[in-house]
Amino acid sequence: MSKFNNFKRVFIFALQDFNRNKGIALATVFVLLVAMSLVSGIFFFKGMMSYLIDEIQDKIDVTAYFKETASETEILAVKDAILASSPNVVNIGYVSKEQALLNFNEKHGNNPTIARALEQIGDNPFLPALNITTNGQTSQYEEISNTLQTADYAKLINKVDFSEKKDTIEKVNSIISNINRFGIISAIILIIVAVLVVFNTIKLAVENSKAEISTMRIVGATNWFIRGPFVIQGVIYGVIAFIACVLLMGISLYILQTKIAIVLPGFNAFIYFLKNLWLFAFIQLGFGIGVGAVSSLVVIKKYLDI
Repeated sequence: MSKFNNFKRVFIFALQDFNRNKGIALATVFVLLVAMSLVSGIFFFKGMMSYLIDEIQDKIDVTAYFKETASETEILAVKDAILASSPNVVNIGYVSKEQALLNFNEKHGNNPTIARALEQIGDNPFLPALNITTNGQTSQYEEISNTLQTADYAKLINKVDFSEKKDTIEKVNSIISNINRFGIISAIILIIVAVLVVFNTIKLAVENSKAEISTMRIVGATNWFIRGPFVIQGVIYGVIAFIACVLLMGISLYILQTKIAIVLPGFNAFIYFLKNLWLFAFIQLGFGIGVGAVSSLVVIKKYLDI
């Protein structure tokens, strides 16, 4: 019971200090709110970029064009063999000569010049093909390309177009690496800046309470009893900033989702936020409480020599 009473008194002292130093408290909460919003924004931006990259990767494939003499049975046999031997293959789509011509006409049917060119050719100029999609790594596509050009398949295949798409695949993978690197570096910088600013604002609150702390020391208060109110204040700063950040992000994304969808069709920003709310909450709450509480603990230990 005595421990509970001590904690209750510490908590009351924390609320009193928070109320007495409203200006410093609001400044600290604001700094935490900005830092948490930026950290969450980086995470959200990474999610948007991941969606965009996934869309691009879904459209990248290795296409193997078969000779006119290759039968559909032989082509489908090659498809089954590639699926069985390559675990990184996500999908293989078979496109017959007829389907390739139909797809071409649907895409360019309104172009009279192309239509006349096809009429002059007379026969169907397209070759049957397999469109192969992997998990996205350049090495995986290259492995598939090399496999298709071995002696087992060379007699059936006319051309493999991996070399034309290799640069695109490498650029996409480079973008992924750069985004991950940018996110990590930015998050570290923001955390350092937030810690320094919160550290200094809490330092002001501690210095404003020097007289009270000296009195507590004289009457025999323990180190924990003196540190407690400031650590609890740090937690309060973090919780308030967390609540404000979640509300701000939720309202902003709900308002901006239609505009974001124009840039990224199919990506609903507000739904993405709701689906990842637990992760956003973990990042924001952990960041806010951690920075607030740890900064308070370090400040009072370092500057008051407790």
